[in-house]
Formats: sequence, structure tokens, C-alpha cells
Amino acid sequence: MEQEFYQKYATAEKEHWWFVARRQIIAKILKSLQLDSNINILEIGCGPGGNLELLSKHGNIFAMESDAGAREIANRRKIIQVEYGMLPNNIPFGSQSFDLIAMFDVLEHIDDDVAALNALYERLRQNGVLLLTVPAYNFLWSHHDIVNQHKRRYVRKQLTSLAHDSGYFVNYSTYFNTLLFPLVLVVRLLDKLRHNNEGSDVDMPSKVANTLLKYIFSSERFLLPHIRLPFGVSILVIARKP
Repeated sequence: MEQEFYQKYATAEKEHWWFVARRQIIAKILKSLQLDSNINILEIGCGPGGNLELLSKHGNIFAMESDAGAREIANRRKIIQVEYGMLPNNIPFGSQSFDLIAMFDVLEHIDDDVAALNALYERLRQNGVLLLTVPAYNFLWSHHDIVNQHKRRYVRKQLTSLAHDSGYFVNYSTYFNTLLFPLVLVVRLLDKLRHNNEGSDVDMPSKVANTLLKYIFSSERFLLPHIRLPFGVSILVIARKP
């Protein structure tokens, strides 16, 4: 992925409504898992490292990232040393196994998602947790997906089936970013009608719009993981290794 995009991505991670609200939702999910202290946590595809601080509050954090530019930015945070790694065949850290593997909007980048899930299963400890998010619905495909080098988007049933087939027990799965789904759908449809191939979802909106969108999206943390939302821009799955 282009270095220019990662620099822009790293800047957006701090304040952009989507990243801030997603972190708040992930924080709520992590709290609900009631994990033991001092567990080993691996983040797959950490990018510029926007989630490392959050994850480090819950255990001993490890992280891998395939892009050298993104690793450089992540390592500047001086939280941990992010290592080179790529799914499915190049997971670093020797024979280390993990209690929690987090993969936030990464699976859609991988050519062989089944092999990736199988590889992560082998690195999870018994009763270890896989926490992942992915973008939903191919009909929401946009220029943003192309810029991000996505291979696909998912539906919830498809994703849970992939996890089951790889040996996981799915404790919980849901769509999220539901409240903003109608707005996102209209924007994506208009972009297609206008053949708009410019811009990205990480472009910063105005301060007022950013605050409002962050408030709306982050409010879903009060619903998750208590209920399953019927549709949304993204999908979240909590799966365990039996």
C-alpha cells in the first residue's frame, strides 16, 4: 500500500470519527470478554499502530504488519516492536501462542482467508479468543476498497461459516455501524452513479460533522455485545478455540 496513504491513515487514526468510535466499541467488547490479566495478545496487521495502546492495557501485546512504512510509523509510538509478518504462512514470534488474537479490518486484504483463519487457529491457546472485524456487503464496494486493496467484503453468515469451518466456536457475531448505514449506502450509491473515483473514507470531514458521526457510531457500544444488530457497514465476530 502507498506510503502516502499510510501517513494519511496514521493521522486519521487519532481523530477521525470512524477510528475513534471503532476503538470505543472494541474497548467495550474487550471489557466484556473478562480476560485474565497478563495474557498474550497478538494484533494481526496493526498498520500504523492505532490500536496498540488500547490492546496493551489488557495484556502482553505482540503485533505484526507486512508493510514496512506502516511498521515504521507504528514503532515510532514506542509501545512495542512491531515485527514483519504476513498471513497465512509468515507469523513471527517463534512458537509463541496467544490467548487473544485481534484482527481489525484485515481479513478482507488476504487472498486466502480460509488459510489465514486456519493459521491463526494454530497459534491460539485452548479457549483462546479470535476477535475480528471486516467490512460488510459487496454492494457497498467503493473507491475506498480499491485504495485499501481489499479483496472482498462479507456478510455475517458467510464469515461465521468460515470460522466454523476452521474449527472455531463462534460466541457472538453481529453487524455494526448500523445507525449510519442508510447514510453510507446513499453516499456509496451516489458515488457509483457519478462514477466518483476520488477521495477516501479516511478523509477528515468538518469538525462538527466529525463530532456528530463519532457520537452516533460510538453509541452502538451500549448495545454490543448484548444484542445482534441486523445489518451494518461492518461485521464483528468473537470466536474461541475449543
